[in-house]
Amino acid sequence: MTVSPTLVWFREDFRLADNQALHEAVQRGQPLICLFILDETTLMGAAAQWWLDGAIHALAADLRAKGGDLHVLRGPAQSVVETVVQATGAGAVFWNRRYDPHGRETDTGIKAALQGQGVVARSFAGALLHEPWTVRTQSGSPYKIFTAFWRAACTLPVQAFLRPAPEKLVFAAPVPALEALRVPPEQYGLLPTTPDWAGGLRETWVPGEAQACAQLADFCQYDQADYAQTRDFPAKESTSGLSPFLRFGHVSPARVWESAQARPNPEKFLTELGWRDFAWSLLFETPDLASRNLRPEFDAMPWRTDPKGLAAWQHGQTGYPLVDAGMRELWHTGVMHNRVRMVVASFLVKHLLIDWREGERWFADTLVDYDPASNPMNWQWGAGTGVDAAPYFRIMNPVLQSRKFDPQGAYIRSWVPEIAHLSDKDIHTPWETGCRGYVAPIVDHAMARARALAAWKAL
Repeated sequence: MTVSPTLVWFREDFRLADNQALHEAVQRGQPLICLFILDETTLMGAAAQWWLDGAIHALAADLRAKGGDLHVLRGPAQSVVETVVQATGAGAVFWNRRYDPHGRETDTGIKAALQGQGVVARSFAGALLHEPWTVRTQSGSPYKIFTAFWRAACTLPVQAFLRPAPEKLVFAAPVPALEALRVPPEQYGLLPTTPDWAGGLRETWVPGEAQACAQLADFCQYDQADYAQTRDFPAKESTSGLSPFLRFGHVSPARVWESAQARPNPEKFLTELGWRDFAWSLLFETPDLASRNLRPEFDAMPWRTDPKGLAAWQHGQTGYPLVDAGMRELWHTGVMHNRVRMVVASFLVKHLLIDWREGERWFADTLVDYDPASNPMNWQWGAGTGVDAAPYFRIMNPVLQSRKFDPQGAYIRSWVPEIAHLSDKDIHTPWETGCRGYVAPIVDHAMARARALAAWKAL
């Protein structure tokens, strides 16, 4: 009997459970070859690359526990896939779909090339609750308002494939030509070296499917019931912490949906999954989401070129404690509390009048949960330049936000230790106390607000 292995190509789905491509490959009944490709055209920012390295190692360990391994190769995806197929005689290639513009173009080309060679090529859903083309208005056009999108999405069945990890996996015998192409772990080139700035990431996260499942179970059991009431308070640490695990597919959104539905008060949390789907539906229709104002009138916005202000914002040295706490949390952990993300984004775009694309690029490099849909959509939302966006004239006051959502200053104290000694009242406005050892505000709030409104009105 001829053996024609099945190639399972992992990309943003680093899990064995709830993985339809893997499941269907097992059902084909031929031995497996599991592949990941280090393609320079798809690599992300530095923090996300750190996570990717951990994700590769975790998946490889899970496959070794099943008697196999993960083949990591480097090069353009299409040439690598075709090389592996030729070297191994693989009769089929299975993968789970991507929805970013480059990923879609690449996958379409690979599928056509493989099918032209007589190789079975199949792709499956698994990264979203609803694939981008499935939630449409009655006229067939995409939604531009989230409320309407989510109302329509909730009438549709969730794209769910829920299966435990296969109990038994049969792997193909080693092929010398393939083994010679493998990249050893020390040559992945994904980790920072000089300097090694990832100490905070290592303290905060352990990538992998087991950790994702534990995080989901912990959130659903202890924090979900009060999520709607506590989610805006950064010191409470009551958000799910699932975003990087979802980004890299350690857990499927369908599994998160099912787990949340089984616990009290899931609605608000599930809406956040809907917002994620909305972002991907927007990117699907708008490939240049990260570079173009979706509201073209903002093309005339007189953005300021302010390298010193941008650097102060990036490194948490603006003199506004909540803003600085958020930016320092981001640098240390690779994430930032969602409420604080809105405050720091508003500060960059409206207090400093710096183009939102500068912020989008910084987040793309420093977020472990960065994805090309949510990041630019959220930046355009905060800047007022996108669809269903917050109005530009809504300028968040960082002091009022601080007093409202971190009233005792607990979050600020954890990230801005130089003012930790101040009282609960004074910690929000340290410049009023004559506090030394902390930078003075780089911009006056009242002046910045008036300047931003004047620029917006001039449009």
